[in-house]
Amino acid sequence: MTAIAGYTLGQDSVPRAPIRWQEFEELEQSVALGEEDLRYLRLAGEILLPRVEELLDVWYGFVGSHPHLLAAFVRKEDGKPDERYLAAVRRRFGRWVEDTCAARFDQAWLDYQFEIGRRHHRSGKNRTDGVAAAEHVPLRHLVALIAPIVLTVRPFLAQSGRPAEEVDKMHAAWTKAVVLQVALWTWPYTRPEDF
Repeated sequence: MTAIAGYTLGQDSVPRAPIRWQEFEELEQSVALGEEDLRYLRLAGEILLPRVEELLDVWYGFVGSHPHLLAAFVRKEDGKPDERYLAAVRRRFGRWVEDTCAARFDQAWLDYQFEIGRRHHRSGKNRTDGVAAAEHVPLRHLVALIAPIVLTVRPFLAQSGRPAEEVDKMHAAWTKAVVLQVALWTWPYTRPEDF
């Protein structure tokens, strides 16, 4: 597998998650993520990964069509989208699809979710790629983007020709996994006692 710049899952440079394992397990329970979902996430991966570039085109088209979302990638110096930054994030975003479908909800995966959260928050945004773009992705957009990230996956799953019941289960598993991750990403936006 080709190395992806800034992709640090499992590396020593990623700080330990600031929550206890029991708290993570409670979040899994809160989104009703179970063993069956893990099987269906892997099945979704068989469908999504060969088409990940098409999926990323849909997501990038959505972000690019909304100036308030594209603003996260705009250079301060000239107000134009930073194509290098967009490309670097896209490669990691594709790998995120793979990581989500692989369902490796272990300590390294958990640690990396907090790193992803920091990369959206002013405490860490722009540092991975050394860019001078917007310093912060507002929490409201991070949460709201759950909808397009979840809804746009369903047509890809449905086009697989799998039975409708399997499509429903794959889509439900994807939804649970995305909500779980975004819940973890909100950490830097809150006070520890409020998380």
